[in-house]
Amino acid sequence: MTSAGSPSSGPLQGLLVLDKPLGVNSTRVVSLVRRAAGGIKVGHAGTLDPLATGILICCLGKATRSVSAIMAMTKIYLAHVDLSAFTATDDREAPPEALPVPEVPTRAKLLAALAQFVGNIQQTPPAYSAIKLAGRPAYRLARAGQSPALSPRTVRIDAIDLLDYHWPIAQIRVTCGKGTYIRSLARALGVALGTGGHLAALRREAVGPYTLSLAIPLDRLPDPLQPSDLLPPPPPEAPPGS
Repeated sequence: MTSAGSPSSGPLQGLLVLDKPLGVNSTRVVSLVRRAAGGIKVGHAGTLDPLATGILICCLGKATRSVSAIMAMTKIYLAHVDLSAFTATDDREAPPEALPVPEVPTRAKLLAALAQFVGNIQQTPPAYSAIKLAGRPAYRLARAGQSPALSPRTVRIDAIDLLDYHWPIAQIRVTCGKGTYIRSLARALGVALGTGGHLAALRREAVGPYTLSLAIPLDRLPDPLQPSDLLPPPPPEAPPGS
């Protein structure tokens, strides 16, 4: 990948925008990038679960200083929500826990339920998440048969667009802020409708200005990486009062 103003030679530092495939975790992606970059420092700006695909931004060299700024950017997700069942992981990694649905929700009822989740809302993270409790990730506690007590937190959802709906699958596009769990949204939607709710599929389409049009599929990762493969990091934020 090349970009205007990118150097053709020099130390590796910048952003690598990848299209993460299904079944690969974010840690594995970072490991592959680090190897292709000759072992320099690499970090990612926002985890994607193995069952999620799409934009994963890796920051190389001095650009790792931009991780927090990138994670704070608005994100766009395309999600397929299965309303027929809950699961322990809130996605299709765990077996479905089907429940009777006396009446299939209409499109109007689904739209009304989705509207409840737009704005600044309280959201409880999934039990199977990387959030740490007493130094241990919640997902490890959950896999050990414990029930992690995760506190609700305020997240921002700017918009939820219903793209398609054929029971039991609702296809939605979510525009949201930092820390929003789409798996939690799927479960909460099922609770609001009196149905089930879990993610059947999830694709991150954008992080701030970084879209899929800029992304390199992981199976086309250049090895070795060159400076021209990287994008410049975002400009630093101006200090207050400047």
